[in-house]
Amino acid sequence: MVRGKGFEPSNPYGTGSSSISDKKALEEFTKFCEVDRRLKPRTTKEHLRKLMQLRTTVRKPLCELTHDDLRDYLARFKDASPYHYANILKALRVFYGAFLSTDSANGFKFPEYPLKPRKVPTCEQLRKFYHALKSPFKNQRQYPTSCYRACFLLWASSGRRRNEILGLTLGDIDLEKRMLMPNGSGSSTKRTWVSFYGEEAERGLRRYIREAKISDNSPLFSSKSQIERAFRKASEASGIKITPQVLRDWFACEMGRLEVPDRYVDAFAGRVPRSVLARHYTDFSPERLKEIYDKAGLKVLE
Repeated sequence: MVRGKGFEPSNPYGTGSSSISDKKALEEFTKFCEVDRRLKPRTTKEHLRKLMQLRTTVRKPLCELTHDDLRDYLARFKDASPYHYANILKALRVFYGAFLSTDSANGFKFPEYPLKPRKVPTCEQLRKFYHALKSPFKNQRQYPTSCYRACFLLWASSGRRRNEILGLTLGDIDLEKRMLMPNGSGSSTKRTWVSFYGEEAERGLRRYIREAKISDNSPLFSSKSQIERAFRKASEASGIKITPQVLRDWFACEMGRLEVPDRYVDAFAGRVPRSVLARHYTDFSPERLKEIYDKAGLKVLE
């Protein structure tokens, strides 16, 4: 290992089988992703999964694969969705380029993403889905319907990402200002900044907190799988497919319809670079954003 250069492919770990060499290389790659690249655990795990698929398919040590080997492998996915192909190529770029410091993955272009108009639900469809959204569990004390409905309203009225809402604790919310302060530092592409939620969400959230007796430091919502189960059942009951991403898209479109400038919609949704926030803090201060949010008068169910 050469500091700052990544794993040296000409001097693989150990002198045993290639599988041991790959194992050690992937262990170092994991540290590289977490420490050097500061990637989120989920992203690191996804890169490792893509590399293990590559190793299983090609059946050669990862550190010995050439540009031609990677080309043959990528050819298997030339007709796959551009998003799937891009995720595979991202893992290869990080491993062979940034970590191994080789040019094995150089020259492969990312696919162009299809431009599709956003198809967002109407307010009537949101209301129908909301009323179909119920707890999928019999134990209503531990898993009240108010949990899933409050989660729905927060996603729809704040525009935040799925995990930003699911990762909230009561301490991440200013109940008086209706302000969200998602924990975590974001990433190089995903920024974390304050956002707000509407009066409908406030009523739903306070009801849920009261019914579930949420404490300050405990997670606000139940697990991701439980939320997904409730949303799936509501989709089946209402005939309308709603996901956190659909609600995020609806928020952006609705705020645009309410004539909120794009730069503020991006700020609410956490899409403003830190450098811009630092240089133009006055424009993006919590007080200024609250003023703009309240003036818009966003309604989800009314």
